[in-house]
Amino acid sequence: MNKKIRLALIMFLCIASATMMGQKEDLTLEKIYSTKEFQTKSFGPVRWLEDGSGYTALEPSETADGKDIIQYNPKSDERIVLVKAISFIPEGEDQPLNIKDYSWSEDREKLLIFTNTRRVWRYHTRGDFWVLNLSSGKLQKLGKSLTPTTLQFAKFSNDSKKVAYVSEQNIYVEDLETELINALTTDGFDNIINGTFDWVYEEELSLRDGFRWSPDSKKIAYWQMDTKGIGTFYMINNIDSIYPKLIPIPYPKVGTTNSASKIGVVDVVNKETTWIDIPGDPRNHYLARMDWAKSSEEIIVEQLNRKQNTNKVYFGNVRNGTSKIIHTEKVDAWLDVYDDLTWLDNGKYFTWRSDKTGWLHLYKVSRDGKEVIPITHGNFEIVTLLSINKKTGWIYYIAAPDTPTERYLFRSKLNGKGEPQRLSPSNQIGHHSYKISPDSKYAIHTFSSVNTPPQIQLVSLPDHKVLRILEDNQELRTKLQNHKIPTKEFFKLKISEEITFDGWILKPLNFNPSRKYPVLFYVYGEPAGSTVQNNYSRDLFNEFVAQKGYLVISIDNRGTKVPRGREWRKSVYKKIGIIATEDQAAAAKKIMEWDFVDPDRIGIWGWSGGGSMTLNCMFKYPEIYKTGIAIAFISDQKLYDTVYQERYMDLPKNNEDGYKQGSPITHAKNLEGNLLLIHGSGDDNCHYQSCQMLANELIKHKKYFSMIDYPMRSHSISERDNTSLHLRMSMYNYLKQNLPAGEK
Repeated sequence: MNKKIRLALIMFLCIASATMMGQKEDLTLEKIYSTKEFQTKSFGPVRWLEDGSGYTALEPSETADGKDIIQYNPKSDERIVLVKAISFIPEGEDQPLNIKDYSWSEDREKLLIFTNTRRVWRYHTRGDFWVLNLSSGKLQKLGKSLTPTTLQFAKFSNDSKKVAYVSEQNIYVEDLETELINALTTDGFDNIINGTFDWVYEEELSLRDGFRWSPDSKKIAYWQMDTKGIGTFYMINNIDSIYPKLIPIPYPKVGTTNSASKIGVVDVVNKETTWIDIPGDPRNHYLARMDWAKSSEEIIVEQLNRKQNTNKVYFGNVRNGTSKIIHTEKVDAWLDVYDDLTWLDNGKYFTWRSDKTGWLHLYKVSRDGKEVIPITHGNFEIVTLLSINKKTGWIYYIAAPDTPTERYLFRSKLNGKGEPQRLSPSNQIGHHSYKISPDSKYAIHTFSSVNTPPQIQLVSLPDHKVLRILEDNQELRTKLQNHKIPTKEFFKLKISEEITFDGWILKPLNFNPSRKYPVLFYVYGEPAGSTVQNNYSRDLFNEFVAQKGYLVISIDNRGTKVPRGREWRKSVYKKIGIIATEDQAAAAKKIMEWDFVDPDRIGIWGWSGGGSMTLNCMFKYPEIYKTGIAIAFISDQKLYDTVYQERYMDLPKNNEDGYKQGSPITHAKNLEGNLLLIHGSGDDNCHYQSCQMLANELIKHKKYFSMIDYPMRSHSISERDNTSLHLRMSMYNYLKQNLPAGEK
């Protein structure tokens, strides 16, 4: 090749490369919210087999419509079609069931299939269940005599002969051989709920499945709720008929009456229930957790008091209903409850998580409560307990000792000796999650970061060797690379000698540090979550806004749910909406000093608790924030539910000033900037009432604002056609009009 040709080729490649770079596409709201072009792919659902022989997963069938269940051997990577899609075709039908979820019987001879699901509040927990007998090929629908799509939480007995489930507030058990259905409870109706929960227990205590099979398959322990006396909140559906429809929800607001809860144990043969006698007013305590106590003779129950600062652990005798306290934990602020209680040494000890040292660690408590022995220790916290291998003596957990914005897999010795061992690779900086096999030799590993969509792999442990790539989201990565997307940068912001915040910033694509740009703060700030995390829970709206000429910044204030120790998390006790607002304002003042920030163009937006934070910032610091968008918020903390708000604020009678000063509505008269209120009228969580009350208060003080009501949309404001796109278009148009973009 001569010199002229070589130079011409180099020039052509340079031009082509520049052209390709120039062809990168803009993010558009239509792509994000209409075509859903940037959705991630998952893998599963995956089920590890209890004998450690492998895992099963749903995969599209190559021979028929629907999905096969595939079994993989993690060691050899052998792939076996365990159950073909054709096996899921009911008699008289020509299409297989659309499987939402599945589980195996203890003997692995039967498969329980969840299909035709319906949403209950936030999750799809109601639908139809079928059982496939792998030996005979028989596919039978459960609850044939019951109302279709009303079954919930179906699960096999431990002897694999029966299935129990909830339907319309009663518990049923069905014999798989005879198909005989027996109602174990019959009083479930109106205000009585058996085997599941009311709204507030579901939302704030994460309790949905409300019954447990005994190890011997002869009894079922269950919760019963009595909602009588709870205030009823009514949502109004004005859009689906010519007359409005009232939707009643028993919803206990701050300081009002709770449901009464109790726990019973029902015999599956004689259908008689023995109620466990647990002291205390059932409307001023929460039965927050319950399970069998490594025995078919006792259950273990965690009881929180109304203030949620005392957790009493009881053993309940299922024969006579007596109970006894075996452990108590009490703190000055609040206590959290966990789902990872595990029995050790053949039932002599159980595991317990506590932050009594200032850091959240794992302990083991003796069955008589006399011994509390630490398993982990040090200036770090167990974020998630994943697995306890009693045979090898290792516990596996997620922690973030060095930075609260990341998550990694560690293991420690069950005997408490030695130092924690990090297993997640050092070159994968971000968030790691795992589904570990029963023998702890393998795991389904998911890694992501702000710039890395989820990568799902099969890995061996403890060496963390990648054995198989299950999903790498390569198609999504390519799409992202072909778009002009600002890069999220993490930073630390020192406010004082004692306080440093984690934050991130998105800069406009053609950012010029010698110019000044408007800032849009994205906030949450409540104890339930965190916005500053190095994972792929990205909100492309923020990246779209940055692309259009804004600096978008988020800060985690004190009290956010990050593993920085008890003092960080619980410093906000009785001061929700107060300390966090002060922290956000202090951070904003520091950021306004940056050379490239225009201090006259500062905006803020947030959703739910972030909506409340937006309002508090706008009202308390009008000299800082010029434009705000508050979505699905609480304007008066007394309008929210008992469990959440009282957990962090105590009862109103004990903290009147805290409730008043932490509520945005108290300070509405101070509004000076541009404010857009957005709420769904079908929000069962943060009620539309909150928006209307704030609007009324702003009008009273002659404060002008804009407001959008999304008819019969829930807290996510995502239901019905074009809602998500319309919402973001409205937000962006409001920003353009009131917080001009671009450099100065």
